[in-house]
Amino acid sequence: MRVVSLVPSLTEAVAVSAPGALVGATDWCSHPVGLDVTRVGGTKNPKVDRIVALAPDLVIANEEENRAPDLDALRTAGIEVLVTEVRDVPQAFRELARVLGACGVRARPRWLDEAERTWSSSPAPDRRTTAVVPIWRRPWMVLGRDTFAGDVLARLGVDHLYAAHEDRYPRIPLDDLLAAAPDVVVLPDEPYRFTADDGPEAFPGLPCALVSGRHLTWYGPSLAEAPRVLSEALRAARR
Repeated sequence: MRVVSLVPSLTEAVAVSAPGALVGATDWCSHPVGLDVTRVGGTKNPKVDRIVALAPDLVIANEEENRAPDLDALRTAGIEVLVTEVRDVPQAFRELARVLGACGVRARPRWLDEAERTWSSSPAPDRRTTAVVPIWRRPWMVLGRDTFAGDVLARLGVDHLYAAHEDRYPRIPLDDLLAAAPDVVVLPDEPYRFTADDGPEAFPGLPCALVSGRHLTWYGPSLAEAPRVLSEALRAARR
């Protein structure tokens, strides 16, 4: 089995569960650290010719992260493309099992069982917190409706204020974000790399939680530690 992954979190899942199967991944596929495969460009601009030259049996993609024209071009070249859809935590586990099965993984990986147990046994939050969750600036964009990251936060007791917005990633002026008066501003380090020096200064007087984008937005082995890592970052911001 020869697999190319166009989704960073699925790259990690396949690499640790089906050693040797992965032959190509995007430039953004940073885990496992030291991954040695052919790089095929970005998630939004993969090099189709390079992928075709790898002669994969399967290309793994995601309906949100990858563009339909690129996936259509791969199919036209005779390559099988598996497209995932992940909007919440339970769906992430179902899609991970589907992807790994398609990659020839026969036994369910231990990390997948551990991750599911971690989420199913997490205690109910003792209190709810409101948040805005920017994912980009210039222009400001935030989590909206029906997102995996939003479901992750909700399960940790964080209700983001644009969960009912008609758009999944709405553009909201900064003045409106400030007027929403959230309990906390959650700033991930991807897709925009918010840092202590780039992001919190826009929200004076509001607690800002700098969180790992890998733990907030990836569905793969990082799911096992995501509740602990994210909860610690959120607690630190509210102290």
